[in-house]
Amino acid sequence: MAEKISLCMIVKNEGQDLRRCLNSVQNIVHEIIVVDTGSTDSTSDIARQYGAILHHFLWNDNFSDARNASLELAQGDWILFLDADEELSPDSREILIRLIENETIEGYFVKIMNHLGKEGWIETVPDLVFRLFRNKKEYRFRGAIHEQIADVILEKNSEARFQVAEDLMIIHHGYLDNVIKEKDKKHRNLSLIEKELELKPNNRLLQFHYGVELFRAERYTEAAAVLIQSATDIDPNTIYLPKLLRYIVIAQQSSGQLNEALNSAALGLRLFPDYADLYYYTGLILLDLKHYSQARNAFLQALSMPEQPPQYASFGGVRGFRAYYYLAQIAESFLDEEEALKYYLYSLRDNARFTHALERLVGILKPTKEPDYTKECLEKVCDFCTPEANRLMGDIYYQHGAYGLALYYFDQAEDESPVLPDIKLKKAICLIQELRFFEALRLLTDFTQESPNYPLATLNRLFCFWIQNNPQKVRTLWKELHALGLAQDTDNVISLFLAYDAKHAPSPQMVLGSEGIFLLLDIIQRLVALQEIERAMYFLHALQPKCLIKYNLKIAQIFVNYSEENRAIPFLQTVIENDPLAEAHFQLAEIHSHLGRFSEAEQHYKHALHLDPDTPRSYVRLINLYTAWRQSILKEALAKYPENDVFKKLAEEGASNHERTD
Repeated sequence: MAEKISLCMIVKNEGQDLRRCLNSVQNIVHEIIVVDTGSTDSTSDIARQYGAILHHFLWNDNFSDARNASLELAQGDWILFLDADEELSPDSREILIRLIENETIEGYFVKIMNHLGKEGWIETVPDLVFRLFRNKKEYRFRGAIHEQIADVILEKNSEARFQVAEDLMIIHHGYLDNVIKEKDKKHRNLSLIEKELELKPNNRLLQFHYGVELFRAERYTEAAAVLIQSATDIDPNTIYLPKLLRYIVIAQQSSGQLNEALNSAALGLRLFPDYADLYYYTGLILLDLKHYSQARNAFLQALSMPEQPPQYASFGGVRGFRAYYYLAQIAESFLDEEEALKYYLYSLRDNARFTHALERLVGILKPTKEPDYTKECLEKVCDFCTPEANRLMGDIYYQHGAYGLALYYFDQAEDESPVLPDIKLKKAICLIQELRFFEALRLLTDFTQESPNYPLATLNRLFCFWIQNNPQKVRTLWKELHALGLAQDTDNVISLFLAYDAKHAPSPQMVLGSEGIFLLLDIIQRLVALQEIERAMYFLHALQPKCLIKYNLKIAQIFVNYSEENRAIPFLQTVIENDPLAEAHFQLAEIHSHLGRFSEAEQHYKHALHLDPDTPRSYVRLINLYTAWRQSILKEALAKYPENDVFKKLAEEGASNHERTD
């Protein structure tokens, strides 16, 4: 006679997820037992629709009691237990039938794929969980939280054999950010585990789960201490030991205990030499310590590791796109853009949705200065065949201030799908930046007063008319915006448009908070992109200088991005006068070097090196500078003494060395 499976669940207010879970087991399990611990939504109705045996249980802060109530009702030969935010993978039916026909096995560890993150960017992390076992009266759950039954089965039946259920998979959605926030899982779990630990202070598994919950609550120092306590003198064959070691490493790293984290990772790799995650986190820690060569080796080691076993719960991408991403960052630290581009491309090929790599890649290509080259390069290696891909590309270019490129990709996305309001607004801004005012205004007037984007759309209409020198329209739109009751900072920034049209030179008296500054910087960036430098300077001169102290580096970068290096110099000098930063000296050196002012460039590279001696880029730039400087001096000498053998010989040696380097 065929073996039967009982699905056992405990639920509370799972109306949003329960249907997905029960759909995944239809025609696979023979009965569904749902223990409801106090739902006030549609959970019970949904359970009945699927023919579930529904039992109401008074919640007592004990997950095992609730689970055991479901087991008491189960009539099947096997128990499968799932949570409502889980589902069986689509191809589970035949696999389950095969598993329960094995008479020698008492229970199975099942691979679970945890989805975590948020909408738009979701990570997957595999793990092993004990979810399928024979239905016997002596097999009951134990533990108020992170309830266990595998240990109980072994206590009751020393001959019991467990196995990993190959190819069977549970998909878990409960670690998504919105789910955790909605259910307050972190607080609930910590509270329950703390109560349980008062009763069983030496229980290693409880300590492990407590350490994990402390880590999730961002209490990293406490988490590291608890996890180390859990790992002390532990049996090396403990199935969760690899995960425990990884959590120790990342808790120590997150709490700033970098050397301790390195030691823990090294210990873990002695026990599990093929554990890619430990190589990866070793690389991250070494990168934090600016030990670039060792970090590079660690990431390469992670990439070389074989497929990870489920009990390692290996984090997605540590053997691929994540490791490639940090290899690219190391290359960038040495200003090796060719190698950085290579690794960013490898990262994208491994995971086309890993937008961090795409953003960095775009930055290297300098889209505001070389838009055609940037577009050509990316279209050779990236496939922009969907509206989503085109919108993403448009967004990235928009963030970089490459408005013409952004517009091109927003247009591509619009050809294939309806335009979202946010994209419509960005597209209108790009049209203004391309001086296509009529088209921009047509889009901006589509936004009604009920739209959350209406104030921004109206502000951009004002900006559009202001660029076209239409003071009457500017005043009308200013009155409209003012009537909306905007924040004082926003109102102050908008009033500057009126003052400019009235030919009132502003006295540098305006004080803005961070919100107003961000709006102001966006306006300045757009004006510089339009080569409206006088207008951009007008806005900058309207503020008290002290307001800009934190933002001078950003302002300088805006001017550099649009090839206005000379305009950037005063802002970088102001940064250095107020707080000598290595970044300000480096950027100033870059400008002087680009303008052929080698002596000034040398001094600023040296200052940058002095302030940040562990960052290699200033060394690279000084070597390049001295090489260019030498060639410039030699060229000058040869022009003056064309027949001099010494200078000819030096020129020949330089050419020979250049060929060998190439």
